[in-house]
Amino acid sequence: MKRLTAAVAVIALLLATPVVAHHSFSAEFDATKPITLKGKLTKMDWVNPHGWLYIDVAQPDGKVVNWAIEAGSPNALLRRGLRQNDFPIGSELIIDGYRSKNGATTANGTSVKFADGRNFFLGASDAAEDTPK
Repeated sequence: MKRLTAAVAVIALLLATPVVAHHSFSAEFDATKPITLKGKLTKMDWVNPHGWLYIDVAQPDGKVVNWAIEAGSPNALLRRGLRQNDFPIGSELIIDGYRSKNGATTANGTSVKFADGRNFFLGASDAAEDTPK
């Protein structure tokens, strides 16, 4: 009886835990709207299922806008040779990617280039597979 009670408790706990859904590239981002952003890194979230880079981008009118850039998972970034400490706050970055469909200052990153010339694939998704040919 104790095993049954424990099993029911574990199942109830699992069902009560919110589930973070993973999305496809095409559900959130527009492959027909490539974007290049240049700005200073303000924050980096090294979290699953995607890492996030936040950069301040100066607009032509001088206004500064903070962009959220979706990157690959921390494990995928590590396999590509990137480490969390490769992204010091204040670093100048050039990020290529695709705009969000909803017009927010959010993008799916494909590559990041540092001021010293290092260039890395961010691999946020299989955007190339979703991109119309």
